[in-house]
Amino acid sequence: MIESHLETLLTAGFTDRLGERDKKLLARRATLKSCWEPPRLYLPTNWWYAVPGETYEGLFTALDLHDRVPVTFDEGVGVEDLPTRSDAVPVFITPELDGWRLVFGHLDTVVTMDWDAMMGAAERLSAACGEAQMFLEDIAGGTDIWVVAEQGRIRRRYAASSDPEWVGEPLPWEERLLDTEDFDAGYDEPDSFAGTAGATTACGHLSVDPTLLDADTEVRGHGWLALNAPGVGHKDLDVLVH
Repeated sequence: MIESHLETLLTAGFTDRLGERDKKLLARRATLKSCWEPPRLYLPTNWWYAVPGETYEGLFTALDLHDRVPVTFDEGVGVEDLPTRSDAVPVFITPELDGWRLVFGHLDTVVTMDWDAMMGAAERLSAACGEAQMFLEDIAGGTDIWVVAEQGRIRRRYAASSDPEWVGEPLPWEERLLDTEDFDAGYDEPDSFAGTAGATTACGHLSVDPTLLDADTEVRGHGWLALNAPGVGHKDLDVLVH
């Protein structure tokens, strides 16, 4: 299967009619391409989740994703720019990157932007995969969020929009606000739980920073393009092929 065929299959909806043998060939093609095609740095336009590569299979049930198609990193990374249908919204699960799988794309529709729904998704993912993380940085909007959940519960969270909120004990790699030179006990309200790291710093310590992906990133397997509803088909959902 040559490179341009995947876009044709998806656009025409032929991937929905592939037999098991053809699906295995598609997966083999994506795996082989991923071996020599290093991931490029990526600046997400929305939030993303991260789960361990060894236990990632649980994420499909946790996020209620269906009808997955094997893709490479380059083919799936433009998922947020892909067209959507009212009954078919695509989500991209990356190949394993330095031991982690990242989940991108249209999460504002699939999960919704409701705070409880976003946190609930992180908890479900951690219950299904053992651990899960969420990251969101919107410099223009002043939003900065990172979450670490384990075994179905949030262990550590930072959320800043106007007033920063810290939940849970600081993690070993974190610098506490109390320990910085800028902290003034006579002016600032002491909070032993407060740290200093935002999402950009946290993702590099916790899993993978997508803006730092390069040829040195260890890649295993292939990615997946999945939909938020079963049996609706991939027709007219184009994958960006480079």
